[in-house]
Amino acid sequence: MGLGHEQGFGAPCLKCKDKCEGFELHFWRKICRNCKCGQEEHDVLTSNEEDRKVGKLFEDTKYTTLIAKLKNDGIPMYKRNVMILTNPVPAKKNISINTVTYEWAPPVQNQILARQYMQMLPKEKQPVAGSEGAQYRKKQLAKQLPAHDQDPSKCHELSPSEVKQMEQFVKKYKNEALGVGDVKLPGEVETKATDKNNVNNGDRGTSAAVGAMEGKSADLKASQYFCYCCKLNMKEGDPAVYAERAGYDKLWHPACFVCCTCSELLVDMIYFWKNGNLYCGRHYCDSEKPRCAGCDELIFSNEYTQAEGQNWHLKHFCCFDCDCVLAGEIYVMVNDKPVCKPCYVKNHAAICQGCHNAIDPEVQRVTYNSFNWHATQECFLCSCCSKCLIGQKFMPVEGMVFCSVECKKKMMS
Repeated sequence: MGLGHEQGFGAPCLKCKDKCEGFELHFWRKICRNCKCGQEEHDVLTSNEEDRKVGKLFEDTKYTTLIAKLKNDGIPMYKRNVMILTNPVPAKKNISINTVTYEWAPPVQNQILARQYMQMLPKEKQPVAGSEGAQYRKKQLAKQLPAHDQDPSKCHELSPSEVKQMEQFVKKYKNEALGVGDVKLPGEVETKATDKNNVNNGDRGTSAAVGAMEGKSADLKASQYFCYCCKLNMKEGDPAVYAERAGYDKLWHPACFVCCTCSELLVDMIYFWKNGNLYCGRHYCDSEKPRCAGCDELIFSNEYTQAEGQNWHLKHFCCFDCDCVLAGEIYVMVNDKPVCKPCYVKNHAAICQGCHNAIDPEVQRVTYNSFNWHATQECFLCSCCSKCLIGQKFMPVEGMVFCSVECKKKMMS
């Protein structure tokens, strides 16, 4: 079947509820065929698949300590740091244990620091197992790090040339942009930055280096620590996030370590650094390559089309409802998706209050609030005396229109 069509088959949609018959992956779009929502909106058990995806992302990088290869198939798996906290809760007769499991936590040895980090995140974004925060993390893993942005086998019908280009692109961003944030106290980061500068300035002599270190330390103390994102001061005892590719002189509040495009928390602190900005994987790739609005994959072909301010593979500029190719055809945009004229009339067209038929997208109509009429002498009429109201003043009442107060009174009585 390809493209992981069996995974999550039949899973209920958390957004559409009973309106969706169950998850069924479209044969080339990354959405459900039944309700048009993404897989991340369905109750699909994806933890193993997501761990494989992140494991592949970290393969052949400096972050191989965060992955482990399974003996049976050699596939790299992401070693998520799961944190379990136990809190004694006094009861009437004895003490019970309240256990809280975080599906992901910063991989630091100091659990108190990791706990502080979690408490500084918005409550609804803390990945506690079974909570809204765990669901948020799952959605962001799918949105920020699409498997089809790094693995050609997850893409639809790439040519050998496109596969090669994609592999080179992935290798480049792994070498130049990919990183994982680290959680430390501001003082620890300052020490690390000072050590790095000391190595770089090793030929300046001991007294000069010591003087520079002391001067820099004094400046930092005087100005305190501040967040690179919100510019507000940071407390010395609070955990801070730093990104190695950005340099050790930059710090972030845990809740400020976000993508500069979508402003979402960078899932598991996985970031991409470019031109002084943090990006999630999706928006870093968008800044480098065009993305097809049809299949959601990056475009590596020289030939593609642009329409409605978006990019499309030539074969994927299709009707969102029936998948017919729209090149040279009349289409209507519905919720930023192109729909062919027959599907629009059948599924989306406004209904005329006069004749109760669908209104063709190419004909003129009259709209008032949520009510619509054909702009014709046969349809836009006084609901009482049938006088044509085109170009005339009218009085609307719950889907009816009147030419005068008299007609309104007569009809309402």
